[in-house]
Amino acid sequence: MKPQAAAPPSQEYSLGYFQRYLSFWVGVCIVVGIFLGRLFPGAAKFLKSLAVAQVNIPVALLLFGMMYPIMVRIDFTEVANAVKAPKAVLLTLIVNWAVKPFAMFFFASLFMHRIWRPFIETYLAREYVAGMILLGNAPCTAMVLVWSYLAKGFMGLTLVMVAINSLTMLALYAPLGNLLLGIAQMPVPFLTIALSVVLYVGVSLVAGYFTRTRLLAARGVEWYEKVFLKRTEGVSIVALLITLVVLFMLQGQVIVRSPAVVGMIALPLFIQTWFIFALAYLASRFIGLTYEEAAPASMIGASNHFEVAIATAVTLFGLESGAALATVVGVLIEVPVMLMLVRVCLATMDRFPRMG
Repeated sequence: MKPQAAAPPSQEYSLGYFQRYLSFWVGVCIVVGIFLGRLFPGAAKFLKSLAVAQVNIPVALLLFGMMYPIMVRIDFTEVANAVKAPKAVLLTLIVNWAVKPFAMFFFASLFMHRIWRPFIETYLAREYVAGMILLGNAPCTAMVLVWSYLAKGFMGLTLVMVAINSLTMLALYAPLGNLLLGIAQMPVPFLTIALSVVLYVGVSLVAGYFTRTRLLAARGVEWYEKVFLKRTEGVSIVALLITLVVLFMLQGQVIVRSPAVVGMIALPLFIQTWFIFALAYLASRFIGLTYEEAAPASMIGASNHFEVAIATAVTLFGLESGAALATVVGVLIEVPVMLMLVRVCLATMDRFPRMG
């Protein structure tokens, strides 16, 4: 792969208004959701009742709204370019699928079943671990484009890894999740978790792929990127925030009774994120990656595809579950932690070889 002096228009990313202050807006959604849940308890029960085969219909539509705008941005033709940077792609796959899920399981179990044991009921601890496992199983395929751009990484390689991660998630998310949830004593039938992945990843991925290919053929690249993508830009974040309001309408009692639980979930997530980043970043230097390759290869594992994690947790364990709450806490800490890692990358870029 050859370096690019500057990202072309199709690869320019920046934090939008909601993205830049995502943690703040998540906090607002927590307050609004708790307030609405207490003010209109009947509305929360009604929303909970709108389910078919354990799938809540309003939430399913919101979750599709979160996923679809992400998928229409992915160029799967970039997968063919993986052969041009095999070491970076291989490192990403190993970290994302052979290390990160098990590291998340370790930190989640350590904190929930050992360190926080006197403060959390056993069944809730298991649900929190389950939610954290679902987060650890989902490497980022959306916001990492932003993190890579801000860290001055190689956007071409980032797009390759995003496309590969989206495809491998279809094959690996369910079996790994099934294995680790079983070990965590929260067993879920394999078919149930597989159908959840197909529903929330597969459907939106296929819809995004056909939307992209047909609109590009009909209207061209310039219209697609400057008009269509601009129109869908904020849909995912808005759908996420509305989903969080709904979740906290049902989760509000847990937060009111034990507000410290958010911090108890956040701490192991914070530690695990830094651990995965440090491991991948040091491994990148050891195997001789350039800085432009090392930055995205390290951050794609450190960040989470929280949309998939939330969707799966809600489907498997319900809107009011501790698992769903744990995935939402993952959203709360995502932006500030990843911005810290961007600064670490920029401060240490001179310790890596650079693309010539």
